[in-house]
Amino acid sequence: MTSSVINYLTTIHFGEDAVTVLPGELSALSISRPLIVTDKPLCAVGVVDQALAPLGETPPIFDATPSNPTEEACDRAAAMYRQEGCDGLIAIGGGSPIDLAKAIALRVTHDGPLAQYAVIEGGLARITASVAPVIAVPTTSGTGAEVGRASLLTVHDGRKLGIISPYLIPKRAICDPKLTYGLPPYLTAATGMDALTHCFETFLSPRYNPVADSIALDGLVRAWRNIRGAVANGGDADARREMMMASLQGGLTFQKGLGAVHSMSHPLGSVKSVNPHHGTLNAVILPHVLAYNENAASEKYGTIRKALGLEPDADLGALITELNAEIGLPKSLAEMGLPRDIIPAMSKAAMADHSTPTNPRAMTEAGFIELFERSFS
Repeated sequence: MTSSVINYLTTIHFGEDAVTVLPGELSALSISRPLIVTDKPLCAVGVVDQALAPLGETPPIFDATPSNPTEEACDRAAAMYRQEGCDGLIAIGGGSPIDLAKAIALRVTHDGPLAQYAVIEGGLARITASVAPVIAVPTTSGTGAEVGRASLLTVHDGRKLGIISPYLIPKRAICDPKLTYGLPPYLTAATGMDALTHCFETFLSPRYNPVADSIALDGLVRAWRNIRGAVANGGDADARREMMMASLQGGLTFQKGLGAVHSMSHPLGSVKSVNPHHGTLNAVILPHVLAYNENAASEKYGTIRKALGLEPDADLGALITELNAEIGLPKSLAEMGLPRDIIPAMSKAAMADHSTPTNPRAMTEAGFIELFERSFS
């Protein structure tokens, strides 16, 4: 498949060898000295070198991205950005480096602590168009962060918050499936379930947006049909391409809002003693939220079953549980090592999360406690 250009929310280059456009896009955005934001594992396995090969030289690299981004890491990267005289960023990796790059782009152009820019703190209006330009190069098929308007990170007071603005959408997304070929089976499964969850939740969001609904449903079908093949054979070019497209489609529909799965996984991601993977959290929680929400969106559940070729009475939650087991993911939050005594605090945090208002069923703190209890069992 040759690379194609998709203009939707931002400019997207999609297809095998799409990274070859990187020099031209840097020039188009007037970026002469980018800061590379990535992590040490991607540097160690050569993926960063692969992505940057078209440049012919290596710009300054910040490779200390935590698995769950933090304001502390943002501060250190911003200092490096200024010291190196950078004028833009290239994020290479999964959601963590991309989200961190967005936060850096905000930090180097806006004053004050990051918490003031969180959407739940009224921060949307404080973010201006002066945000530094970001080019996102995803190396996983899961987060959709390359076209998302949010940066999720743990701020200095310990809360994991969503900083959301259309100005945070990367100026370019370069989606090259070849960069995902070496992703291990477990991470392929976990990130793939992240993409599947995004498509489920955005489609089920009650906001009226038929265009986004169509994209989300198509992404859901692609992920459902291809996640097993991508996990079983990392070199399956067709499966890798379709999973990257499903991930992209999930990101393109974030504007509809997510739901209770993300309301729960966001605060869980701040539990430093475990440092759980976001996609794995979503996979574990999703079956329980699907069961909980069904009566509030029964018509859409029927649409999903039909699109996936399932029986009209198929239990979607049970099928996701079976899929998780098939692709090697844990069954419960307890199996992930999370302590059960965090349920009250996590339920309170979930109620305050920016994804809660767009869950199809109105949520209460008691409802979240019930869902956490189910997810731990």
